[in-house]
Amino acid sequence: MAAFHDVLFPMDVALGASGGPERVTQVITTATGREERNTRLADSRRRWDAGYGVKTLAALAEVVAFFEERRGRLYGFRWRDRLDHSSAPPGAAPSPLDQPLAVGDGATASFALTKTYGALHAPYARPISKPVAGTVRVAVDGVEQASGAAFSLDAGSGRILFLDGHVPSAGAVVTAGFLFDVPVRFDTDFLEVNLSAFAAGEIPRIPVIEIRI
Repeated sequence: MAAFHDVLFPMDVALGASGGPERVTQVITTATGREERNTRLADSRRRWDAGYGVKTLAALAEVVAFFEERRGRLYGFRWRDRLDHSSAPPGAAPSPLDQPLAVGDGATASFALTKTYGALHAPYARPISKPVAGTVRVAVDGVEQASGAAFSLDAGSGRILFLDGHVPSAGAVVTAGFLFDVPVRFDTDFLEVNLSAFAAGEIPRIPVIEIRI
């Protein structure tokens, strides 16, 4: 497993970053003009430029210190996506009914957290590996379960484990709500900091890319 520090990138900088999800699609145009499209990756990969969030020299110094402690690209860390960090719709608090996870079979006790995008044509279930501890709410057939009494959470992998006597019965629908971070790393081993350019309004480039844990 790749080296990972369970620490959050400076929030005030991350909230001003620019970026989003990226897909890898191969497009082939046939002799008749029709297209054949395929993807090599089942999951999207997110990337950001944190430089857009650096507004002060203090923030820049904080990012440089964070970069040094991560040893550039060596260690991963948590990143809070300002647009997409909750199981709930924008502006709403997480509910235990937000996201369907699975249907119980009476034996399976461990379930992975996911967030589903879309509903009609080709819904995409995104794996959530870095939930925010203390925010995860779980329900079975619409009834909320007590954290610590009915289930436990592995915040490092994004899995919930139902305890003895609380394993979902066959046919029971398991749902969850949560806040989450994205596991990322710096996508460079070199931060070019030009203070004269920064004073003139030119931002540094600080690329960050999602990783799989």
